[in-house]
Amino acid sequence: MAAAGAPYRYLCYGHAAYYLVTGLWPLVSMRTFMAVTGPKNDTWLVNTAGLLISAIGTTVGLAGRRGDTSPAVATVAIGGAASLAAIDVVYASRRRISPIYLVDAAAEAGLIGLWLLLRPRAGRR
Repeated sequence: MAAAGAPYRYLCYGHAAYYLVTGLWPLVSMRTFMAVTGPKNDTWLVNTAGLLISAIGTTVGLAGRRGDTSPAVATVAIGGAASLAAIDVVYASRRRISPIYLVDAAAEAGLIGLWLLLRPRAGRR
């Protein structure tokens, strides 16, 4: 396993912070969450997704703290970001969710790009 440099750790921390804020937001204030993202019928599902996003954020943040550069960390981080971006783009384009979700899709794309740039790879120093 490659040593974790400062850029990798900062990426982990930034990704974790974004996911913790956005994941916990509806649990803290569903009213303000829906004021920004639009009305929701199934708040239990919003809360479920929020907790899962928070779990990914916690995992990535702990990996940064421990300097864990295992491929599983990048897989979870990139996979989570790609999944959320895909849902954002597909459903915003179908007008099932607010266009504000395209802002999240852009943020997720940025995270993916940073992970591809900064993730440790075997043989790279």
